[in-house]
Amino acid sequence: MSAPDGLPPLRDVVARHGLEPKKALGQNFLYDLNLTGRIARAAGPLAGVTVVEVGPGPGGLTRALLAEGAGRVIAIERDPRALPALAEIAAHYPGRLEVVDADALAFDPRPLIGDGPTRIVANLPYNVGTPLLTGWLDTEAWPPWWDSLTLMFQREVAERIVADEGDRANYGRLGVLCGWRTRADILFDVSPSAFVPPPKVTSSIVQLLPRTDPLPCRVGALEAVTRAAFGQRRKMLRQSLKGLGCDPAPLLAEAGLAETARAEEVPVAGFVALANAWDRARGR
Repeated sequence: MSAPDGLPPLRDVVARHGLEPKKALGQNFLYDLNLTGRIARAAGPLAGVTVVEVGPGPGGLTRALLAEGAGRVIAIERDPRALPALAEIAAHYPGRLEVVDADALAFDPRPLIGDGPTRIVANLPYNVGTPLLTGWLDTEAWPPWWDSLTLMFQREVAERIVADEGDRANYGRLGVLCGWRTRADILFDVSPSAFVPPPKVTSSIVQLLPRTDPLPCRVGALEAVTRAAFGQRRKMLRQSLKGLGCDPAPLLAEAGLAETARAEEVPVAGFVALANAWDRARGR
């Protein structure tokens, strides 16, 4: 029986193309088109929108994005086994799906997106999800080229993305970066049973919306101070920040932070102030 979009069921597609998920590629496929439709709808109205998708695999989420009206989908897939299955979807939606055979960590989709709004929507492979996210966030140019990120992560990573100083167990460098430049929320969880093969952890859909006016700060400086502070998170800042190569005391005083504070107690604004103080101390 065909699926509601007129294409074959995903299980049949996977079997026909020999697309058993590969652990080395971090692949866990979603067969439930109701669930992939929910993820697509979480990205908001898609008419006239270009969507960049990473790791489409057999195309479950790709199909949902197109069925929900995405103007174009640019699907970046590094597994050559999936390309014939994705080509079938492209034929079903003429002119609306462009499949790119590439590693998303090394591929810049911006030359392909053209005018109009662009959103990134993806069931990210677990093994590259965090590096991809930080790559979309740590560019010097801001606002970014994308309007929103709607992404699936392991629940524990999702909690780190949305954490602030009120959640000391999960707050860290990732939470600072995401909190500085975006408003991040966990939309809903996805049970392991929804995947083939089922992972050992619950997953979560996270949406990140770019702040139009994040506190002014140089990305490299913020990365440096958070790396030093959270690299020794159990130590007071007067000790952990010695890795910056200068006396932490004047930096902390200028940033209005206590020398006895620990990294997980410092809000995003405090880290921004500290990064700016460090830059000024170095004549940047």
